[in-house]
Formats: sequence, C-alpha cells, structure tokens
Amino acid sequence: MPKKENANDILEKYDRESTYRKKIGKWAWVVTFLGISLTLFHLYTAYFGTLPTQQQGAIHLGTALGIIFLLFPVKKGLQKKQTTVPWYDVIFAFTAMYVTYHKIIFFDSILQSRISGYATTDIFISILGILLLLEATRRTVGLPIVIVASVAILYTYFGNFIPGKILSHPGFSANQIATNLWYQESGVFGTPIQISAKFIFLFLFFGVLLVHTKIGQFFNDLALAITGRFTGGTAKTAVVASALQGMVSGSSVGNTVASGSFTIPMMKRSGFKPEFAAATEATASTGGQIMPPIMGAAAFIMMEYIGVSYGTIMLAAVIPALLYFSGIFIGTHFEAKKFGVIGLPKADLPSFKKLIVRDGYMIAPIFVIIGTIMIGFTPQRAALMGIVAAFIISLLRKDTRMGFRKILYVLEQGARVALPVIAAVGTAGVIAGAVSITGLGSKFAAGVIALSGGVLFFALFFTMIACIILGMGLPTTANYVVTATVAAPILINEFGVAPIAAHMFVFYFGIVADITPPVCLAAYAGAGIARANPFQSGMTAVKLAIAAFIVPYILVYNPILVMVDVTLVSIILAIITALVGMAAVSSSTIGFFIRHSYYWERLILFAAGLMLIIPNIVISLIGLVFLLGIWFIQKQRKDDSNDMGLGVS
Repeated sequence: MPKKENANDILEKYDRESTYRKKIGKWAWVVTFLGISLTLFHLYTAYFGTLPTQQQGAIHLGTALGIIFLLFPVKKGLQKKQTTVPWYDVIFAFTAMYVTYHKIIFFDSILQSRISGYATTDIFISILGILLLLEATRRTVGLPIVIVASVAILYTYFGNFIPGKILSHPGFSANQIATNLWYQESGVFGTPIQISAKFIFLFLFFGVLLVHTKIGQFFNDLALAITGRFTGGTAKTAVVASALQGMVSGSSVGNTVASGSFTIPMMKRSGFKPEFAAATEATASTGGQIMPPIMGAAAFIMMEYIGVSYGTIMLAAVIPALLYFSGIFIGTHFEAKKFGVIGLPKADLPSFKKLIVRDGYMIAPIFVIIGTIMIGFTPQRAALMGIVAAFIISLLRKDTRMGFRKILYVLEQGARVALPVIAAVGTAGVIAGAVSITGLGSKFAAGVIALSGGVLFFALFFTMIACIILGMGLPTTANYVVTATVAAPILINEFGVAPIAAHMFVFYFGIVADITPPVCLAAYAGAGIARANPFQSGMTAVKLAIAAFIVPYILVYNPILVMVDVTLVSIILAIITALVGMAAVSSSTIGFFIRHSYYWERLILFAAGLMLIIPNIVISLIGLVFLLGIWFIQKQRKDDSNDMGLGVS
C-alpha cells in the first residue's frame, strides 16, 4: 500500500508552485515588502487607471521575478534544507528586477530605439531578461514549458537549417530575437502579460481573500447538506463542493489537495474504492478551471484574443461546465448503485437551512462580480468591487475579521499566489512571439490541413492530441496561449469554426491533461491522499471526465451550446437532451444503468448518449429510442436487484 503523505508533502510532490523556501531569515521582510507592494500597486491601478501597457507589465513581471528568486530554490528539494536566500539568488532577484524596470526608467528612449536601432546595453539587457524569465519559470512551473520556449527560440534562430520547405524560414540573429521578444508587443510583454497585469492578478487576489472568509468550508458543508443523504452522497458532495470552489480558484492540484483532504477519506469510509475516490476529486477539481465566473486565468486572455466581452465568455462557458460536472455527478451515482454505496444518515449531515441563514452571505462577493460584469463594467472594475465586497464580508464575523497583521499577510499571499501564473504567461509570450516572428502559425496550418486532408474531424483530433501533449508540461494558461496562437486560428480561418467554439475547444483539451495519463498531476495528487494506485486513478478520472472529451467536439459542430445563433427553445431542448445524453455516456463508462450492463449494452448506451448530446432534434430522438430500448431490456432482466432509485437513507 502506498505510503501515507500529508497535504503539504503531496503539494510539494505534484505542485511545483508549492516548492518554495519556508525559512529565508531576514529576507522574509524583503519578500513581504515586495509582495504587499505588488498587490497594492494592482489595487491602486485598478481604481485610478492602469499605466501604459509596457510599464504596467514591467512592474508586474519585474516584481514577481524578484520575489520568485528570493523564494524558490534552484533545485527542488533545497527548500527544506536552506534557511536563508543564497547570495546568487539575491543577485538574480535584483538583476531581474532591474532589467525589467529598465523598460520603465528608459521608456521613451526604448520607444525611439525601435526606429533608430537598439544600443548594445539594451540588447544585453533583453538577453539577460529572457534568460532570467526562463529560469524563474523553471523554478515555479517546471521544465517542460521552458523546453518548449527554448525550442521556439532555437527555431527562430536556426530557421534556415530546418529540413524541408514547410518549416524553413530565413532565420534571425540573436540580437533581433532578443530585442523583438523583450521590447516588442508580440513577445514577453504581449497580450498574456498585459491581461495578467490588468485582470488576472486581481481575480487571484480575490480568491485569496475569499479563502480567508472560510468560504471553502462553507462550500464543503453546503455540498454535504445538499447531496449527502443520496446514493453515493459522499462522492456527489465532492463534485458539488469542487464545482463551487472552482468559481474562485483555478488550480487543479491545489483544489484536489484542499478539497480532497476533506472529501476523499469520507468517500473511502462510505464504501468507494480508493482509486475512484481519488479520481472523483481530481476530475471535479480540474473542472474548476472551466467554471464561471473566474475559469482559471485563461478566460481573460480568451476575451482579448476573440475580441468579445468577459460576460460573453462567462455565458458561453456555463452549459459546457454544466455538462462536465453533470457527467461526473451522474457517473458517481452509477458507481454507487453498482457497488451498493448508500447515502449518509440525515443526523450526520449539516442543516441546509441553518447553513444558508448563518453563512449564506459568504457568496455575496461572487454575485457582486457577476452582476458588475453583466451591467457593463470591465473585469478589472468587477474584480475590484468583488475584493471590496469580500473584505467587508470578512468583517462580519469574529473568526474571519482581519487585524492589521492579517491584512498584510493576505496582501502578501495575493502576490505569492500569482507568481507561477505571471512567470508562465511571460514565457508563453516568448513562445507566441517566436510564432509571430517566424510565421510558424501559417506553416502549422498548412501542415494540419495536409495531415487532415481538409477534413474537420481529423483536424480537431490532431489539435486535441497537441493540446493534451502540451498540457502535460504546460500550465493551463500557457497551454492556452500557445494553442490559441497556433491551433485556434486554423480551425477558425481554414475550417470556418465559430471563434468562441474554437477557443473553447483548445481550452478544454489543455485542461484535461491534468487528469489524462501518463502525466495527470491532479489524479496523482488525489491518489496520494487516497493511498491509491496513481495510474489507475488517472484512468478512472478519464472515464469520469468523459464529457470533457466529447463536449468540445459538439461545440465545434453545433455551437449552440456556447450561445452562438441560439433561441430560447433550441437551448432548452439542447440542455435537456445533452443532460440525458451525459447520463447515457456515464452509464456506459461505469458499466451500470438500471442493471449491470453487458458490453453490447454499454456500446449502445454510449452511442445513444452521443446522439442525445448532439443538438439536433432528429439525431437526439434516435438516441432516445436506443436509450429507452436498453432501459426496457434491463427492466425485464432479473439478474440484479438494484434499481435507479435515489437511495435516500
């Protein structure tokens, strides 16, 4: 049996963001000062207006790089041995801050240099800045994204030496590459870092502030009160709690460990296998990145890439997220029926009414954000209003009220939480900049078209594989930036896919890498808590998250589910048939409907589910006939006493 690990050990093992030095001596004051200053800077500019994009991004990235080198050691594992910041990391920290602030100090001359040519000092600083960014990203996010960025830079340099005409290009000098990536808007300080500096940081800080109002415990208790008494109630609690927490957090591994410490032991005690318990929590926690209103960090970049409002993105994400979590929820029900896992006694559950009366006000900041966006304010202003509302909420109870020291601590934590995202989007900017310089996007498009033979389905399949492979090494935000830069335009320009559907497609498949073997970090983290087999947990997670592999294709072929060309009647029918379809697909993957299913029954159920999910009335009716046929066949069979009841205990 796997060795039992505590939550901190699991986070450090699977979550690169948690491998920071816990003891840094006197340098803790410097980290605190920089962290508080960075958060206050973003709050100030959110209210009074942002600086010019290059300057805003320079303060955002430069301060983050300084904190990263003071907190994160050069090698994973040293954080437990070092009790101060080594001299070389101090040099790296302040050098990184200087080369980035250099864009602010010499802002006007750098703008002029774009025409007259960059000085030797500017070139040296740009090279040093890129190298320090890549090293900071390696420390906070991991090596794979750095390898991808390095290959992109090498491709930009060695273009003439790439065999074949498709990938070959003239090639650029080291000076041209460095200055383009560091000083131009298409590189490090391009759209991703600009969005991070304007929106993402504020929403991440909002999440930190909500954590300190103890909203996580409220979500757990609320989910248990709603679902605990039904068949497989403990697993359903995990799904609902993770869906709720996903509204304010976008970290798959972090959500898995935070929620899983509460839900996984509870699922195991009720009768679920350890692998299933781990998979349920990991799958539900991963879905936090597609759950409105925050949807991880990538949603804000999507808004800029597509050129639509954030409210439009949120609205488009609602139904796919509903289908994703419904698929997991239904899957847990069939698994519970299959193995006879009943609900918890009502006496052991918290009172829903008392929870709402006592703690219901905690969700007010989320409604403030949604309402502020829907009436037309910018996401930046909505985040600021949500932060103010969350702070006011924290004052209402003694156990959440923050004194001066606690406020300083929360301000610092706001910066710390953002560090990996800032580093990741900066490095993603390197990749996007290389694609822009070399024209790799158009060459990649030609390759995909040739490989797919111009058939949309094959183009989608190859894009899916690319997104999943990239997602195994890149965090969701960076993965989305790369695929949105390279893959999404192909689907839009060459195959006529609706822009919102194309971007949701690459977004979804970047996310599911967290639960897709062989590199499924969220499933591995859940397995660590459950003391389960990691690979089996990952395979089970794929079965539970089957909606995430099906729905994106449906969005492309019929984008009604992302609110494109929608009418009230059509969307209601699409939702109803899709939910019934998810029930059929989940039943097929679990192997239980109203009885244990034979393999041929599972195949028919899967086909019926797909037909029901497709928003076409004729196809959906055929799927319904197949589903009712299996229901009738199993109803006549007497090999199993279980039925489809809710199983209220």
